[in-house]
Order: sequence, then structure tokens, then C-alpha cells
Amino acid sequence: MGPGDLKQTICSLTPNDKNILVGFDTSDDASVYKINEEEALVQTLDFITPVVDDPYIYGKIAAANSLSDIFAMGAEVKTCLNIVGFDRKNHGTEVLGEILRGGNEKIKECGGVLMGGHTIEAPEMIYGLSVTGMVHPQKIYRNNTAEIGHALVLTKPLGMGILTTAIKRDLLDPATRNEAIKVMESLNYLPSKIMKKYKVSACTDITGFGLLGHALESTNPLTSFSIWCGIVPVMDKAQELAKQKVVPGGTLKNMKYLEEHITIMCPTDKCKLMYCDAQTSGGLLIAMDKKDAQEYIKEVEEITHGYATIIGEVIPRGVTPLIIS
Repeated sequence: MGPGDLKQTICSLTPNDKNILVGFDTSDDASVYKINEEEALVQTLDFITPVVDDPYIYGKIAAANSLSDIFAMGAEVKTCLNIVGFDRKNHGTEVLGEILRGGNEKIKECGGVLMGGHTIEAPEMIYGLSVTGMVHPQKIYRNNTAEIGHALVLTKPLGMGILTTAIKRDLLDPATRNEAIKVMESLNYLPSKIMKKYKVSACTDITGFGLLGHALESTNPLTSFSIWCGIVPVMDKAQELAKQKVVPGGTLKNMKYLEEHITIMCPTDKCKLMYCDAQTSGGLLIAMDKKDAQEYIKEVEEITHGYATIIGEVIPRGVTPLIIS
């Protein structure tokens, strides 16, 4: 579902509890519920349809995608539940076993525990996780608290929506496919853990609404995000495939919704489509002190496969919330 439709659907659902530290009114990555002065529950869930043919790899990517919201809040994963819609008519139970094995591997990688789940028969396969994490109530990273003057750091490249669409159409060469898989199945766990050492004012992760959609949700009435054209890391072959109209429907929905929220100051608007591309298991978008950003990128270079980049800065509110320059 696109960002506009989603906002309209949930606008009337307003929770009222003094212990809710983060609800869904600001479109943050996960909910946070205060238990006591030292502990708060962080909860999220997500699931996706297959993006690759290999069930084991699909399980790893879907789990990484689901776990990412917890890391974006600065929390630690504790427990997980599987969410499965299984196409029994076209696949044997060994396929389900491989999906769950891949997912459990990623849960263990970040110190979490799989506690069970729920499976139904479905005409289209889906897999994901309901995840519970823990965080100190005073150490939550919000999406819309970025400080003016802070640098914007992105830890994974864009283009995954386009590349997974190409995979489904059998249009992607093995080398590019393997690189996309490597990026998508990589957890945001360590980049999240390391960023706690630095002065960070806000964080979110980039998934279905694309870079610009999630960046829009991260601005507030006092701020705009200035994103530098041509600096944002993009996967090889993604631009070439986009020219061939290999673009997912979610990306096109994102572009339409974001039109009135963007000012494009660069010579071309070709970057707009890529920056709206609907991501699966995308990177973290972090607002942090500019000096810290340089050090952070050096520290996470290896674990982000060299993709972590300063892509812009937080500026006083301009004519629109998002400015591409």
C-alpha cells in the first residue's frame, strides 16, 4: 500500500495510553511502550512476497527486512514470531523448511530468539516476522527529530526494487543478482549498534516508501532534507534497467505521492525515480553530527560493503520538505 493510502486508512486510529512513547502518529519505524524507568518494549511486524527463487535466501532477506525496524529505533532484538502464508499447491513442505531456516539464521545473528509463529495456506507466498525488542526509554532514536546542520548518512545502496523486479523477469546477470542478495540479506544490526557511539539526532530505515518517502516522514515543520543528486549510492545496472521500464508498481506510487513534497534543483530529474524506488531490506538513514559522520562511515565501511555514504544534510525548512540539489 502506498504512503498516501496508508495514512488515510489509519488516521482515525488514535491510541490513548500514557505509557506509549512512540505510536503510529509520526509514521515511525516501530512502536515503543514504556514498562518502567529503565525498560521499554519495541514492537514491529513486516512480511514480503518472494524476491528471489531460492527459499533459504528469501527467508534471510525477509527476516532482515522485518528486523530492521528494531535497529532503526536503536533497540535490541529479543523475540520473534514467524508470519507465513504458504502456497502448498505449488511447493512442498521442504520449501517452507528452507524459508524458516533462513529466517531463523538472521534472528540468531542479532541475538534474538524465535518463539513460534502462525502459518496459513495462501495463493501467494508471504513470509516475515513479528519482532519484539527492548530499549531504554531515554535512548530511543526517532525518525523526525533530526537537528539542523546534521549530515544524512545512508548505509545501503538504492535500486533494490528495480533489481528484484528484474530478478522476477529473469533479466539480471548472476553477478548483479548475487550483489543484490548480499546487500538485502545484510542486517542493519551492527550499523545500528555502532551508531550509538556517535551524536545521532534521528534514524529511520529505507524500505517500501523509498528513500524520499521515508525521508519525508523524517522531516518536521522546522526542517527540510537536502539530498545531493548523484551522491546517493545506487546498485549497478539499476539505472540501466529503469530506462528499460523495469520498475515496480510501488516505486511509481511513491513518485506520484511525493511530487508536491520535492523541489528538484539539479540539472536532471532522472534521480527522482531511483530515490523513490521501493526498497526491500534497505539501509539506515541517519542524521548525525558532520564530524561524527565521517568517522562513522570509516568504522562501518567493511560491514556495509563500502556503500555507507553521506548523502545530504538537514537544513531549515525550505519551500518543500525535500530538496534534491
